[in-house]
Amino acid sequence: MATRIKVAVLDDYQDAARQCADWRALRERAEVTFYRDHIAEPDALVRRLLDYDVVCLMRERTRLDATVLPKLPKLKLIVTTAMRNAALDIVLARQLGMTVCGTGAVQTGTPELVWLHILAQARQFERERAGLREGRWQVSMGQDLHGATLGLVGLGRVGERVARVGNAFGMHVLGWSPHMTPERARAAGAEFASKQELFARADFVVVALQLRESTRHVVGPAELGLMKPHAYLINTSRAGLVDEDALIAALRERRIAGAGLDVFHTEPLPRTHAFWSMPNVILTPHIGYVTARTYEQFYRETVEDICAWLDQAPIRVLTGTE
Repeated sequence: MATRIKVAVLDDYQDAARQCADWRALRERAEVTFYRDHIAEPDALVRRLLDYDVVCLMRERTRLDATVLPKLPKLKLIVTTAMRNAALDIVLARQLGMTVCGTGAVQTGTPELVWLHILAQARQFERERAGLREGRWQVSMGQDLHGATLGLVGLGRVGERVARVGNAFGMHVLGWSPHMTPERARAAGAEFASKQELFARADFVVVALQLRESTRHVVGPAELGLMKPHAYLINTSRAGLVDEDALIAALRERRIAGAGLDVFHTEPLPRTHAFWSMPNVILTPHIGYVTARTYEQFYRETVEDICAWLDQAPIRVLTGTE
């Protein structure tokens, strides 16, 4: 290209993109701008992106859909981290003549975070830390994992890893998903259970499904109503898998013991949201995939994708059917 293209890297919250990849490969051919803030309002987002040829997305942070994409006539390439991004209308982008590509992803971060939430709830971590800060010593009793029942709603790449650790702790592991079979459950180290049985028996319910229309609100009032009063719900997958209003009601009424949440319908989570005021909820800011190894792969392959596109070389193209 005769002139340097303009590249925008969005939602670089930790100012990590520059450190996690070598962007010098683009120095002669591109002007790269890193944005640490998040813009959700469509018109403001269009104003920011209007002059860019390439936009680099961190998965499921900035929404690029019909309210934004048709208003960006210069945009030619979208690179998203990972090979799925529910916030990006891939089909529309391709219809508008834009190339969309993705990167690989480390698969271990999210199941590790699941166990942070389980252990923090089981041992009343937040209450004990608060007690120490207030000068109190031992304010609660923890819950044993050994002998407890772990219910996994989904036994894919995340659920299977969580199941292995549950077995190591000596937990009884149950598994259910819409297409689960007893054989598949056994292969993942779990006992197959019906949906109703899983929610009724589990001391810890972990949601580990992909969000599709068929799985939206897979955890709703009926499922929460089956849970034990001392049971916890953990969701590090997608907010849309859980009926948020039903969960808030169950937590407020103490019909379940608590929840560990890493994903939310609106992110960043508004400070006015009900979850902030609930002492039985542990919140993390969608950090399941936020690890050094993951970011290094994300941004290294983002640079590779841009270089391949400039060189008209093979590229990790997304079609919207992944």
